[in-house]
Amino acid sequence: MGGTFEMTDQVGTPLNAAVVGAGYWGPNLARNFATAPDWELVAVCDLDEARAAKVARASGGADVETSLDRLLARDDIDAVAVATPARTHYAIATAALRAGKHVVVEKPLADTGERAAEMVGLAAERGLVLMTDHTYCYTPAVLKIAELVAEGALGDILFVDSIRINLGLVQPDVDVLWDLAPHDLSILDAVLPGGLRPVGVSAHGADPLGAGKACLAYLSMPLENGGMAHVHVNWLSPTKIRQMVIGGSRRTLVWDDLNPQQRLSVYDRGVDLAGTTAVGTDRAAATISYRLGDTWSPALPEKEALGLMVGEFAASIREGRAPRTDGAAGLRVLGVLEAASASLTAGGMFTSTTAGTHSEVLA
Repeated sequence: MGGTFEMTDQVGTPLNAAVVGAGYWGPNLARNFATAPDWELVAVCDLDEARAAKVARASGGADVETSLDRLLARDDIDAVAVATPARTHYAIATAALRAGKHVVVEKPLADTGERAAEMVGLAAERGLVLMTDHTYCYTPAVLKIAELVAEGALGDILFVDSIRINLGLVQPDVDVLWDLAPHDLSILDAVLPGGLRPVGVSAHGADPLGAGKACLAYLSMPLENGGMAHVHVNWLSPTKIRQMVIGGSRRTLVWDDLNPQQRLSVYDRGVDLAGTTAVGTDRAAATISYRLGDTWSPALPEKEALGLMVGEFAASIREGRAPRTDGAAGLRVLGVLEAASASLTAGGMFTSTTAGTHSEVLA
C-alpha cells in the first residue's frame, strides 16, 4: 500500500467495458468508461430498460441490456463494472469472473467477508483482475498523502483522526458505519504502510432518532508503535465536515476535503521525547520538548478520481498485475466493518478483525 501512483501511458486498442447497474453510481462509471482513452463503453445493463437506455444515451450510445446472462455471454466485453446494491455484488461479480471478464465492484466489495474472500480466490484462480472501486483512493489528495507517508515525510504514524459527518440520508439497509466508514477505511488502507491490518476494533454508536440502526458512530483501531486510528461518522450533523488528521513522529498532515484552496496542510510540529537519567516528575519535564516548524501545502493536480480509477483498471489488466485497490483491499475493509458491527452489538467491546481469517487470499 502507499507509494507514488502514476498513470502509465497506454497504447493499443481500447478495452471494452460494460456497466451493470444504472442507478446512483452507474451513470458516473459509464461516463468515465465512455470518455477514457483506454476504454470503449459497449453496454449498460439494468433490469429497468428505460433507466439503462437513459444512461447509455448520455454515455455515447452504448448497447442496452436487461439480462445479465445475455450480457456475460457476449464476446466483445473484456470487463464489467458492478454498480448495484451490495447484497447483489457477490452473485454478479462471480458470474462475470466465471464468464472470463475482469471485474471492478463499487464499495463494499461484497456484503460479507466470506463472500468477498471467495471472489478474490476465484479471480486469482482464473487469472483475472478483481478491483474494488474505492474512489477516494484515486483523488489527488489521497495519492499525495500516500506518497508523503511512503517517502517518510511524516515519520512513523502515531495517530489518525478522521471525521466524516453531515446531515445525511438515513439508509434503509445499512447503518452509518457501513454507509460512510468504508471511505475512511479504504483511505487508511491506501496510505498506511502495509495497508489496513488492525488486530481488532472498538465501535460505539447511537440511534437517537429511533431509526433502528446506528445513526452516529465512533470507531477506534490500534496502530503499530502504540498509536491509534479513530473514525467518526454521523448522519445527524447540520455541519458537513470531511477532515482527516494524520500525526507522525516528524510531521502532521491535515486533509480538509471541503477546502479546495488548501486541501492538504503539512505541519512541521510535534513532541519529541529525549533520553535522560532524570527520575520522577523532573524526568517527565526534562524529556519532553516541542518542535515548532513551518507549515506548507502541497500542490495538487485537478483530476477526477474516477477517471484515474478506470485508467488504473486498464493498466492492471494490460500489465497483468494487481490494481492499487484490488480485491484484497476490499476484503481488508470488510474485515474491519464486520468487526465494528460485532463490537457495536457488544456495546463497544474490543473485537478481533476477520481479515486474518482469510490470510490465504491476502498473502
